[in-house]
Amino acid sequence: MIAGGVTVPQTPTSPSIRMNRSTVSPQSSEPVGRGTRRKRTDFNVSRMVLSVAAAWILSLGFDLFLHGGLLARLYVGPSQFLLEPEQAFRRIPLGYLAFLALTLGLYWLLMRLGVRGVIAGFRHGAAVGLVGWGAFAVGLYSISTATLPLLAGWWLGQAVELGLAGAVLGAAANSVPLRRVWSIVVVVFVICVAGTLVLQALGLAPPMKVIR
Repeated sequence: MIAGGVTVPQTPTSPSIRMNRSTVSPQSSEPVGRGTRRKRTDFNVSRMVLSVAAAWILSLGFDLFLHGGLLARLYVGPSQFLLEPEQAFRRIPLGYLAFLALTLGLYWLLMRLGVRGVIAGFRHGAAVGLVGWGAFAVGLYSISTATLPLLAGWWLGQAVELGLAGAVLGAAANSVPLRRVWSIVVVVFVICVAGTLVLQALGLAPPMKVIR
């Protein structure tokens, strides 16, 4: 090439270099990108399942402490509103499935709102519980023979229960290691079970009976 009377030599471009620039790089990067996205998706799904499971397990532990300890005396005696203890005991798995559905719904809500952190998760979960269970308690009081102490206990207790579930979900959303989350959940679950047994041993709650 001649520019201003001076000949500037051109550096020849190798065909193999042109081929590498135009064809090899895009083709080699595409499978890597797909694999990375697939791994991220699998990781997100796995973390979601473990987070929801941890929140659900904590809810079950607190639910045992709430109904088997704090509110247990409200279930003693004949009632036109409550089932017999044998029937109620056999239907407990249905209640646990209901808590799982609530935990899934709370997870969806917190993710949509972008809630992160233990305190924020507890606050939002408790708010949902206060509104939802409050409306449920008022509705039951208007059409049933449920007593005010029982309904108030359900309202406040279940609000705290959803708050605890929200705290777990908020911690997981804030990138807290799941091993640490599960460790805390297991410890709190054991404390709830032990607290229930202590209340029963002290006579502050009626002992649980094994239904055969």
